[in-house]
Amino acid sequence: MNAAQSPSVFVGLGSNIQPHAHIPLALDLLEKSFGTLCVSPIYQCPAVGFDGADFVNLVVGFDNDAEVHALQSELRDIEAACGRDRSEKYASRTMDIDLLLYGDKIIDDQALCLPRADILEYAFVLRPLAELVPEARHPVSGETYADLWRAFDARDQPLTEIALHRDVRLTL
Repeated sequence: MNAAQSPSVFVGLGSNIQPHAHIPLALDLLEKSFGTLCVSPIYQCPAVGFDGADFVNLVVGFDNDAEVHALQSELRDIEAACGRDRSEKYASRTMDIDLLLYGDKIIDDQALCLPRADILEYAFVLRPLAELVPEARHPVSGETYADLWRAFDARDQPLTEIALHRDVRLTL
């Protein structure tokens, strides 16, 4: 991917169980599977929907031309390699990888909804996406992610930027 080209796929990563180990592992596995990654700044934020430790979240972009459901399956395999337990929906997790965007595809079937609604609902998704591709446009609204972020009310969704060094490991 050249400097003027945006990645075709964007995924959200989150972990609140040993994120210092699981985020770098997921990044390594994504890189092995998909090649060059564009990685957003990383944020710490409270768990949403259940009581648990703070999450570490980021957005990652990469190029891919696999069929979208096959890509989704590969992302689930990476979650499993990071120790993801899917027995409870609202629970702490070693790794959560959500497919946010696949180019400009709009999909709404039983297995997948794109663009993912989380983009417009959660600061921990929209802010890092807006930082990665501020001038890219949401496939449904047509607004840029920078404009969506500027209009977003994040007062109840605090984010704290933190450092991640894949070689040094994350320190919370």
